[in-house]
Formats: sequence, structure tokens, C-alpha cells
Amino acid sequence: MIKSAAPSLEERLKRMISATGPISVADYMSLCLSDPQDGYYTSQQPIGSGGDFITAPEISQLFGELLGIWMLAIWQQSNRPTPFHLVELGPGRGTLMSDMIRAIATDKEAAKHLHIHLVEISPTLRHEQEKALHGLSGSKFWHESLDTLPEAPLFMVGNEFFDCLPIHQWVFHKSHWHERVIGLDAEGHLRFGLGPLRAISSQQEAAENGAILERSPASEAIMRTISAHLALHGGAGLFIDYGYDAPSYGDTFQAMRHHSYADPLTNPGAHDLTAHVNFDALRKQATEELAKAPPCPMAARPVISQGDFLLAMGLLQRAGQLGTGQSPQTQAKITQAVERLAAPEQMGTLFKCLALMPEKTSLPPAALT
Repeated sequence: MIKSAAPSLEERLKRMISATGPISVADYMSLCLSDPQDGYYTSQQPIGSGGDFITAPEISQLFGELLGIWMLAIWQQSNRPTPFHLVELGPGRGTLMSDMIRAIATDKEAAKHLHIHLVEISPTLRHEQEKALHGLSGSKFWHESLDTLPEAPLFMVGNEFFDCLPIHQWVFHKSHWHERVIGLDAEGHLRFGLGPLRAISSQQEAAENGAILERSPASEAIMRTISAHLALHGGAGLFIDYGYDAPSYGDTFQAMRHHSYADPLTNPGAHDLTAHVNFDALRKQATEELAKAPPCPMAARPVISQGDFLLAMGLLQRAGQLGTGQSPQTQAKITQAVERLAAPEQMGTLFKCLALMPEKTSLPPAALT
């Protein structure tokens, strides 16, 4: 007897909505990205020229090397705790981690004590990470969540991690805030709609009709967990993503497919679903958690642009080193990478950087490169 094919994620979503009613944008994102059978991160190869997007580490080794130098400098200023637990959240294909390790390994003591932790739910990406990190310094451990990380000083990095965490959206309609939901239209297609009235913990003042407010309780909870750990055990955190550093209204929920924008409600599970990160909210959560008189005094530094961060870390100096003695074609590629990473009209301004650092530490001078 021939078994019928399992229902697609879209079919299962429609059945669920038909049975129980519209779902929130956050629930839709969670199901589309993390469904065990058809979720984007559990079944697709998202990163690289053949995937749906290219991240900063894939553009140039410069990015990962400078983040590695930052981590090494903060570890050195923190009295070199051992083991040196280096953690990456959502490590993609392992490119960023491999470039960071190469920079960190310039310190023989750091290389000797390096323990690498990768928080990853995608089996496909785990395989890519294993290949990228094969033969490099440090013991390697994989985790499905933050819960299994060591109770020790952690030096954490997350690049384009928070943008894929679920968001809730509220729409201001006829003097009230309604949660934005996803239901079915008369033809049975997935469609956005207005749900019930919802109380919002902040920004409840009147807005223009149709204004959209986004919040990510999942992101804020993770930031509180990270901050609490660092305050208790020590370490540091560096988080880079595209987003905004002041409260604002707007719809940033989007889908990417083959490096182009797509309809987020078509082909669930086939697209990367993301939203701009509210760095203002993340920094507030971190600041509140770090203010609880911790044994390891930490500070959430002001949010700065990716371009400013990389330039402060010596991007131009390191690019000059890489280009010395190289062909004109190679030098041109390095220049293009610098522009793409740091120019205001490219990634330099849109991407923001939030650093959680011990109070007595500072950014390393560019001379370290």
C-alpha cells in the first residue's frame, strides 16, 4: 500500500488556523523557521551565494578577525580566565568562528585553553560548522539552547542572531492597538488581519491609524538570560545585527529568498523570515539585569553602528595589511569588502553593535591589529 505524502507546513498551518483561529506573527515565525519537518532552519541551506543571504563573515575574513581581536582583548583584560569559553549564537556555516579562532590563536595561551561552543538548531548548518572548524584550535561543543552552556565566564558573540527571533506586531486602528495576526481569507489563502485588542507594556500613546509597533519578547528574554549569566560569572557579549537604536513605528517583518525579498506568507518554511532588531529594547533589558549588584560588574555600552565599530577596531589598517603585495584585483576585492562592511550606504549604518563588557575593560586600540 502506497502511503500518502505528509502534509506540507502550509497545509498544516491552514488546518490549525481553520480549527483554532488566526495566529500571531510570532507564532507564524516560530513555526516557519523551526518546524522539525519543514522549518527553514531545519531543512534549508540559507547562507552563501547559493543560499538566500550573505552575512558579513561571508563577505570578508576582516569581519571575523576583528571580532576575534575584540574577544581576545577583553579576555586578556579579564585576567585570562581558563578555560577560555568562546560562544557563538547562530554560527551559520562556521565562517565567523573560524576567522575569530585564527585571530585569537595569535595568543598561545588563549589557543591552548580555548573551548568553542556553538548554539545551533539546524542539522544542516551543524554539518557545515564541523567542516569549517575541523583542525582548528580548541575543543568544540554544540548546544541547542543557552541552557547547556557552562556556568563559567563566557565570551559570547551573535551576528545576525536576534533578527530571526519571533516578533509580535500591533496595529493602531480606530484609537486602539490590535495585535496583528495571520488568518485565512475567503479563498483559503494566508492573510494578515487585525486580532483582538492587546495591552502593550510601552508606547501605548495614540499613533497614526495603521501604525505598526513591533516587540520581540523572545529576544528580550534571551538578552536578560545572557546578561544575568555574565553578571554572575563574568565574560563579555558582542551582538551585531541590522536594526534600530531608538523606539520607532514601522513594519520590518520580511522574507528573503535567493537574495531577494519575497512574500512572507507564501511557501511557509521556504523563506528566511526576519525583522529589524530593536537595540534600544535589548540594551534596556541588559542594563536592568546588570544593575542588580552582580558579583561581576558589567556594563551595556551605548549602541554604535557596525561601521564605527569596525573602524575603531582597525578595519582600514588590517585591510592594508591583507592587501600589501597582492595583485590589483585582490586589492580591489579587499577595498570592495571594506566598503560593503563599513560604508554608511551599505552595511555600515544599518547594522548596529551592542557590547556587554566588564566595567574595567575597554575596546582595544587599532594598533593591536
